[in-house]
Amino acid sequence: MDIFSLLWIVSLAFTGLTEGAGLLPDGLNAAVGGKVMFTTTLTPGTPFQSVNWKFGAEELFTWNVNNFTEPEYEGRITFFMSTGSLELRNLALNDSGDYSVTILEAGKRPQTGITRLKVEETVSNVMVTSSSTELVEFNSSVSLSCSSSGSPLSFFWLNSSSEVTGIDRVQITDGGSTLTIINVTRYDQGPFSCHVSNPVSEGTSDPLTLIIYYGPENVNLKISPPHAPYLEGSNISLSCSAVSNPLAHYTWFLDGGLLSKGSQFDLSNSQKNQSGSYSCQAFNNKTLRYETSHPVTISVLGPPGCSAGCIAGIVISVLVVLCVVAAIVWYCFHDKKKKKKKRSAENTNTRTGGQDNGAYTRSQEMNYADVRFTKKNNGGKVQMGDQNKPSDYAEFRVNNIPRAAASSLPTYDAHLQRNKRPTPQPETAEPYAQVRKN
Repeated sequence: MDIFSLLWIVSLAFTGLTEGAGLLPDGLNAAVGGKVMFTTTLTPGTPFQSVNWKFGAEELFTWNVNNFTEPEYEGRITFFMSTGSLELRNLALNDSGDYSVTILEAGKRPQTGITRLKVEETVSNVMVTSSSTELVEFNSSVSLSCSSSGSPLSFFWLNSSSEVTGIDRVQITDGGSTLTIINVTRYDQGPFSCHVSNPVSEGTSDPLTLIIYYGPENVNLKISPPHAPYLEGSNISLSCSAVSNPLAHYTWFLDGGLLSKGSQFDLSNSQKNQSGSYSCQAFNNKTLRYETSHPVTISVLGPPGCSAGCIAGIVISVLVVLCVVAAIVWYCFHDKKKKKKKRSAENTNTRTGGQDNGAYTRSQEMNYADVRFTKKNNGGKVQMGDQNKPSDYAEFRVNNIPRAAASSLPTYDAHLQRNKRPTPQPETAEPYAQVRKN
């Protein structure tokens, strides 16, 4: 044992490891294959007589007049004269441990510092595995495990870019390396990734996405065109959709009876007997769940024609029209008759010439009827009625000649004088029918 080792042991005995501990940092971490710098707290340029570095009780490096490096550290150590610091390269896991330094300055007591180095393997090959990747919503649970190479110290999980924390359905165990989700939902599909770190490195796994089956739900039946009712020969298209993973399989029913399969059902050239209640049923072959749409009623009408009800309606309409027409005719007939009576009354009043005042106008011309001339046995003629006596005649016509001054009733002589007609001869005299004298 040389004098410097003896001095180091003696200094430890008297001062202990804590004295001068400020010469070195409290602890250091380094990666396998990397390097570490043991930096002292001495002021650069401080003169010292000797420096001695040790790894545990093993000599590492000594400087006094000449530098001395243990053979196993050759090529791995660099010594810095200005501060007495030391750099160690090409680190291995077995380089982890306690490192100490003793520095002797002229006229001063030896100063000793100690620190601990932990050499870590770098994090690599971070990977996430799942107990299952195909899950059924509300029925399945899953565990995700994170593994890596190196010396991991901490784990945390990410769902997309958000950190996953433990809640009722989510449990994080095994030091954070295992994530368990109970009764998964469709929102638990991820992608999930695991982040691993240690003091010298970190790494993140590739994302893992869970396949979660759900549905069917919200089954929706649509009809195109949506207008109803439909005439025979119309083309009607029905489509069915649902929220489902994987895509649902669809079955069509008419009045509860099976029709066909597929997401669409077409009624081409539809017929009246295809009327009824249509519905579609969605089925998920992973969740083994069914859901049926609300039924939709389709009415297909026959070709234009007239049924018994239609005929009855027409007959009733015709009868109503005939009744209205008859009422109009009856009204017009009776109205006309009423007007005729009124005119007749007015004419009668005119013919009487206003008997109330006994006047008769000269300008009224009379046509005679019912007057007969007869022959006498001696060849003479007889005038029926008294010629000089005023006579009233039952039938006459009054022309609309402006009324003159009132006069006495006309006589036959006055009539002949006015018309200046010769007296009819017996042989040519035409009998007049039915003389009626008032």
